[in-house]
Amino acid sequence: MRLTNGKKNQTGVGMVEVLVTLVIVSVGFLNMAALQTTAKRSNFDAVQRTTAVMLAHDVVERMRANPLALSGYLIGSAGGGTLTAPALSCTTGARCTPLQLAAQDLYQWEQSMDGASEARTISGTLTQTGGLASPTSCITGPVSGGAGIYTVTIVWRGLMELTNASANTCGVGTGNYGANREFRRILSFSTYISS
Repeated sequence: MRLTNGKKNQTGVGMVEVLVTLVIVSVGFLNMAALQTTAKRSNFDAVQRTTAVMLAHDVVERMRANPLALSGYLIGSAGGGTLTAPALSCTTGARCTPLQLAAQDLYQWEQSMDGASEARTISGTLTQTGGLASPTSCITGPVSGGAGIYTVTIVWRGLMELTNASANTCGVGTGNYGANREFRRILSFSTYISS
């Protein structure tokens, strides 16, 4: 038997090193999961804002195409199926007055906000998957409906709480945006429309 200086050579990996490595790897995976969640929320908010901008421009263009009935586009609140389908469909070749066309435009616009153009079947039920989350919209302008500044405001529900410093009252009182409207997102778009 050979004697050495009383020291043993270390072989293998100790339990402490394994535990430290597991902790470091676990923290890394948790950070990656948190980053993925934040990225998904930000992407959702970006898609919702982009959709709201496209919808605001859509209704403004409809108004510009029908300047004789601008007063017909003024609504206090729409979204979530609050507008009823017009009795006369202006898309089937029927002759419509400018006010009937305005009613048809607003109904189609609300359907777009609610996501009717994108639907899929979930558990046997047809579900609208496009549009905005809990949308509400308001259109204001000159009461007479003539040329002037028109403001389209679109409100939807976001995923994260924010402080809501906006004095805009569109969507207030619907109960869709939290007790203090902390989930309310607002897009307000003003433009001049001539008659």
